[in-house]
Amino acid sequence: MSKPRSAPSTTPNLRVSASGVHGLGAYATRPLPAGAFLGLYEGRRYTPAQIAAKTWDDSLTYLFKLSNDETIDGAKGGNATRHLNHSCDPNCEAVEDYDEAGRMVLRFQTLVEVDAGDELFIDYSLTADDGSSPADYLCYCGTDACRGTMLAAADADVDEAAG
Repeated sequence: MSKPRSAPSTTPNLRVSASGVHGLGAYATRPLPAGAFLGLYEGRRYTPAQIAAKTWDDSLTYLFKLSNDETIDGAKGGNATRHLNHSCDPNCEAVEDYDEAGRMVLRFQTLVEVDAGDELFIDYSLTADDGSSPADYLCYCGTDACRGTMLAAADADVDEAAG
């Protein structure tokens, strides 16, 4: 017997629209203070073994790895939070938390005040696969703080020094 699927949670503070940074983006529907809850990152959960056994289409993924080694695929049952694009100078953050049942969840919240209509960004802080370089993870945020890569700052510095 399969487990019933629950509908993705609503994200009333977000609307999805075309982004000047990449594809679709998430935008604030109203002014929000720093620390405002945007929604939970939802989708199908995978164990490390399931991730290793799966063939992925790397052209567009909505994968988010948690510190408990579970990975959430926002493309499978996700909500609008999957459209938060990367910026090296983000206005939002992802925070691990636990729900009432004790399951690890990923919540998005604003870091600073944002205006209605502002695009919302997080720093992806990606970890490079073995043998890849920052050029494999190009950043297009265009901010003054842009690292040129979506890799975590420490990985970007190490790879630049090695390059």
